[in-house]
Amino acid sequence: MPVALGMIRRLLLTYLSLAVVVLAGLALPLAVVHQGSEEQRAFAQLEHDAEILAAFVDAAIIRGHSSEISTLTADAAQRWGGWIEVVDGTGRRIAATGPAEPSPGSIADLRSVLEGRIQVNSDLDTDVMSVAVLIHPGRPQQGAVRVSVPTTTLDARIDQFRYLIGGVSLAVLIGAALVAAAMARWISRPVRTLERATRTLAEGDTPPAPTTIGPPELRRLAATFNTTAVRLQQLIAAQRSFVGHASHQLKTPLAALRLRLENLEPDVAADGETNLRAALVETDRLARLVDTLLAMTRGAHAPAPVEVALAGVVDERASLWGPVAAKAGVTLQIQDPSPVRVRAVPGALEQILDNLLSNALGVAPPGSTVHVTCHRTGDEIELHVTDAGPGLTAAQRERALDEFWRAPGAPKGGTGLGLALVRTLAEKSGGRAHLDPAAPTGIDAVVVLPAADPTPSDRTGALPA
Repeated sequence: MPVALGMIRRLLLTYLSLAVVVLAGLALPLAVVHQGSEEQRAFAQLEHDAEILAAFVDAAIIRGHSSEISTLTADAAQRWGGWIEVVDGTGRRIAATGPAEPSPGSIADLRSVLEGRIQVNSDLDTDVMSVAVLIHPGRPQQGAVRVSVPTTTLDARIDQFRYLIGGVSLAVLIGAALVAAAMARWISRPVRTLERATRTLAEGDTPPAPTTIGPPELRRLAATFNTTAVRLQQLIAAQRSFVGHASHQLKTPLAALRLRLENLEPDVAADGETNLRAALVETDRLARLVDTLLAMTRGAHAPAPVEVALAGVVDERASLWGPVAAKAGVTLQIQDPSPVRVRAVPGALEQILDNLLSNALGVAPPGSTVHVTCHRTGDEIELHVTDAGPGLTAAQRERALDEFWRAPGAPKGGTGLGLALVRTLAEKSGGRAHLDPAAPTGIDAVVVLPAADPTPSDRTGALPA
């Protein structure tokens, strides 16, 4: 996942989480307070209605029209959608709508109000709220009235407010998400450009990162990155230029030095011939070091890979290194990669084989065999150069591909750049290189290159060394 995309997601998650916490902290207490307020208002209204009904019942009792009490309670019960009970001072029913027998809750409420307390009761299990009041305040002997109504209307008002709160919260959350997305894009846009600039910088290019977008901190970071990238590229270019120019400048004096040493050979006494030969060997080693430095400099800015016939290059290098192997008493066995073609930087495959064969023949004991094999794995071709030398430890195999590293006890004359050049050329060709242990001893140098031919070939055979 790109860095900028992950950053946008984290910013969105942070903003939305904060918005959810704030909304929850506001909406939930508001809903609870509103529910309590609605319940209190509903009970107050019900108590008021019960007191009005009690006043009408009291008037009917005073006039001696007991039959009006049933009519009043029936009309009120129908109008309110509930049921009503009227009792005298002893608790005996005078009139009632609803159940024929009083419930334990009804008896308890009426007994409490006859004792001088106004009783308000809510039974949440049955969704009913009840109010009991005296028929005549200050005269408990007149009796009491108990009004019970379902909480359907109350619940509907409470639910309606909850839905309103939920809708508003959802709208606020959507708005917060849109604002958060805009802010996240505003913040992450310079990060994306910095990410692209960093990627291209790693590939050798230095496009400037924009310094006019995003927060001030990121603009300053982009300006610092641009300055650092330019200085880094200048340093790398200066280093490459120095290596290239120094190597070119060294080739001519080294060639002249070797020629002068060879011209001195007739004038050198017999006891000085050994030193003269040693001087020639060191001159050759310096020349090889210069050639390798030039090759690595060219590999740092190598051209695009091209298709190369693997069999032709292997045959050519085998014929070149065959006499060297024979002189060292080593058998060079080549496996034919047939018509397989690979993609590699021009000239890279030849240099890779030369360096691997040179290293293998340098450590292979007389009478052993150096194997060069090729096989296909998917869309890649693996080139193996295996020797029967003393081998390297796992840590040494990791370091062997670094520049100027040489194994402990390695023979004199090496530069420590051959395997580093192999890795550089393989990577520039779109492949890779690594060292594996060989069985029973030795090193299996592996170079993996992309195959140019999508059709694998199974034909293999032995080529003469």
